[in-house]
Amino acid sequence: MAHPPHRFHLILIKPTHYDDDGYPIQWRHNWIASNALACIYALALDCRDRAVLGPQTEIIVHARDEICQRVPIKAFLRQIANDDNRVLVCLVGVQSNQFPRAMDIATPFLAARLPVIVGGIHVSGCIAMLKELPPDLREARARGISLFAGEAEQGRFEQVVRDAYAGRLQPVYDFLDNPPDIAGQPQPILPSAILERSGWRSISIFDVGRGCPFVCSFCTIINVHGRKSRFRSPDDLEHIILANQRLGIHQFFITDDNLARNRNWEALFDRLIFLRERRAIPLRFQIQVDVRAHRVPGFIDKAVRAGVDQVFMGVESVNPKNLTGAGKNQNHVEEYREMMLAWKRHPVVIIGTYMIGFPNDTTESIRRDVEFLKHELPLDIVYFTLVQPLPGSRDHQRLADQGAPMDMDMNKYDTTQPVTAHPLMTHEELRAAYLDAWRRFYAFGHMATIFRRMFALGSNKKLTTANRLYWFSYFYPHMGIHPIDGGEYPIRKRRDRRPALPRENPILFYPKNLLRVARHTITRHFYFHRVRGLMWRIYRDPATADYRDAAIVPEDTGR
Repeated sequence: MAHPPHRFHLILIKPTHYDDDGYPIQWRHNWIASNALACIYALALDCRDRAVLGPQTEIIVHARDEICQRVPIKAFLRQIANDDNRVLVCLVGVQSNQFPRAMDIATPFLAARLPVIVGGIHVSGCIAMLKELPPDLREARARGISLFAGEAEQGRFEQVVRDAYAGRLQPVYDFLDNPPDIAGQPQPILPSAILERSGWRSISIFDVGRGCPFVCSFCTIINVHGRKSRFRSPDDLEHIILANQRLGIHQFFITDDNLARNRNWEALFDRLIFLRERRAIPLRFQIQVDVRAHRVPGFIDKAVRAGVDQVFMGVESVNPKNLTGAGKNQNHVEEYREMMLAWKRHPVVIIGTYMIGFPNDTTESIRRDVEFLKHELPLDIVYFTLVQPLPGSRDHQRLADQGAPMDMDMNKYDTTQPVTAHPLMTHEELRAAYLDAWRRFYAFGHMATIFRRMFALGSNKKLTTANRLYWFSYFYPHMGIHPIDGGEYPIRKRRDRRPALPRENPILFYPKNLLRVARHTITRHFYFHRVRGLMWRIYRDPATADYRDAAIVPEDTGR
C-alpha cells in the first residue's frame, strides 16, 4: 500500500528535571510512567487513525518519556527535514520543576524554526491562578512557544494539531473554564517502548476520573482540573485493561486524586471484578483515596476484590492546626488508626503522604510527629514532602499577591527543598528535619516493626512491602532525590548539563561519573538485599504471628 504523499510528525516529550548537579535525572528504568503522556499519546493516535489532516497526510507519532529515554533531538531534526519540516513538538504534562528542562529541550527545535507547544500543571496552574503570566511563561511566549492550559479531550488537541499543520498555531490555548467530559474519549495508553522502561516493566498508569471536591490550599489539582468530578465509563475502563493486556501489562496505578469520591466507583469495581474473576486477568492496582474512604459503605471490600492491594492516601499531618491551616478539614487525626485498620483487614499496603514545613512546624515537633507515625499508625510507607507553594495552588497565589519572596528557579519546586521563608525554621533547619524524617521512619528497627505488623495481620504482601520499603527508604537519604524520581541504573550525559552551568572537563567527568554509577549500583543492591533479608528473618520467626503493638490494636479494645 502506497504511503500518502505528505507526512506530519507529532513529537510528544515528557521532560524530566535537573538534579542538584545540573544534569537531567534519567534512568534505564524509572519508577512509574506518566499519565499525562498516556492521555496525549492516545489523542495523537486518534488523530492519526482518523486522518484529521486529510487522506493525503500521514501523521507520524513519536513519544518519549525523558526520565527513562533519551530524546534523540538531532535524529528528530534530520527526519523532520526530510519531510519538509512538517511537525508539532509537544512538551507534555510539564510540572513546575520540569519547566526549565522543557525550555532547554525546546531550544534546538526553535532554532530550526519549528513550532513548539507546552502544556501541563505548571502552565495551567499559572494561567488559572495568577493575575498575569509569570516571568518564565512570558519568556516562553517571547521565544515563540505556544502555551496550552487545561485538558485536551473533546477535540482540543485535534484543534492544536490542525492549527500547527496550517501554520497558524495560537500563542495561548486556554480551556480552563470548560473542562471536557472524558467519558468515551480516547483512553490513555503508552507505547511498549516506554512501558518496558517503567515500573519494573509490568506497570502502567491511567485515570478514570478528574476533579476533586476538597479545598486544600497546597493543591494544584482543584484549580486545574476543577472541583467538579468527571468520569470515564466502565466500558472505557475495560478497554484500557484489555489494551494493556495485549502488551502484557496487568498492574496499574490509577491516578485519580480521590477514587472514593468517584460516584461510579461501584460500577467500575464491578467491571474489574468481572475481568478478574470471569476473564481470569490477574489485575493489581494502586489507588489514591482520602482518609475517610472507609466511611463509604462497601468501598474497601469491593476495592480489594477488584484487585487493589496498595492504597495511597493524603495523611499530610498529625497536627490539627496544620490540617486546618491547609484547608484539609476532611482529615481527623483521631480517626486515622480506625481508617487504616479498616484497610488492614485485607492484605493492602498503605502509603501515606506526609508534609513537612507547615507554619507551625519546628524541628522538635517534626520529630514528635514522625514518632507518632511510627508508633501509633499502621502505615507501611510514608511519602515525605516539603511544603512548597506550588504554582497553581492557593498558597502560591496568596504569596504572589502579597509579593512575598519565592525562589524563581522552578527546578527547585520538586517538594524536597525550601523555596520560601518559614516563620520558625531556617532553610538549613528545614532540610535537616526533612532528611531526619526519612532516616527516622525508615530506620531498620522500624522497618522490622512494619514487617512484624504485616505478618501478624495475616498479609501475604511480603515482596510488595519489602520492595516499597527498599525504594522509599533508599533514594532521598542516599541520592538526594525523591523516590518518585528514582530508578535503576542512572544515566548522565556530559553535554546535557543545564546551560547555566559550565560543561565539565571530560577527563574529570567520565571517571567521576563511572564511580558515581558504581557506587549507586553497589549500595542499591546491598540495601535491597538487606531489606529483603530482614523481611525473611521476621517471616521465619515463630513469635511474629503473636506480635501486637498500639498501631494494630483498635482504639476500642481497652488496651
